[in-house]
Amino acid sequence: MTILAAVALLTGCSRQQSNSSDQTESLEAKKLLQGVWLDSETEEVSFQVKGDTIYYSDSTSMPSYFKIVGDSLVLASGTKYGIEKQAEHLFWFRNQNGDIIKLKKSDDPDIDKEFVHDTPKIMNYTHQVKTDSVVTYNGERYHWYIAINPTKYKVTHRTFNDDGLEVENVYYDNIMHISVFKGAQQIYSSDFRKQQYAQKVPQDFLEDAILGNMEFSHIDAAGLHFNATLCIPDGASCYLVESLIDYHGKMAMKLVEY
Repeated sequence: MTILAAVALLTGCSRQQSNSSDQTESLEAKKLLQGVWLDSETEEVSFQVKGDTIYYSDSTSMPSYFKIVGDSLVLASGTKYGIEKQAEHLFWFRNQNGDIIKLKKSDDPDIDKEFVHDTPKIMNYTHQVKTDSVVTYNGERYHWYIAINPTKYKVTHRTFNDDGLEVENVYYDNIMHISVFKGAQQIYSSDFRKQQYAQKVPQDFLEDAILGNMEFSHIDAAGLHFNATLCIPDGASCYLVESLIDYHGKMAMKLVEY
């Protein structure tokens, strides 16, 4: 073996060992993190660590699996937080904004009661359950009604808590039902699911969105206009899509705003 080949081999081995070391979980650091952690200044509860799971004191944030690799706290989503200092009763990390969050371990034995160790509450995202009205056009009376039906279809939404830690909340999606009658004659009846808006709303947005509301807009020569709102839960991002139901019972959609 030439000297050059030997150097290359040793360098390759060194890199493999370094990469392996970088990916090795620190069980000692994880052990130090067990317990309830408070904000050092405000004394407010931040989170609790049991085993390989972080629990939050609010009833809606899902527990998160974690590990400590190198000098980083790594959540199940892959999000990493640089650890600035760690000791038995001290934990400092840098959040996604670059701020250093300084925590201290609680010595209160009763504080464990603040945490939810069962499945956190899954939230419904609805405004009204049912609404209806009678409208007229060209002397004809039309009775419409909308029913909002919560489902068991889950939508996961990730956000950041006050410490800048990524937390995961889960919401139930909705099915909207619209019926339209002309006198006693039903001219339209159908359910609406968010998947039906795939041609109007980007797929990546739709996956994280909730079909949050359906409202009657107006009636005109074209028919009855209804607006569906698709939103990211607890966020400002929404799409408004109009469903036009004509007087022959045909429905057409168009994007109104986003």
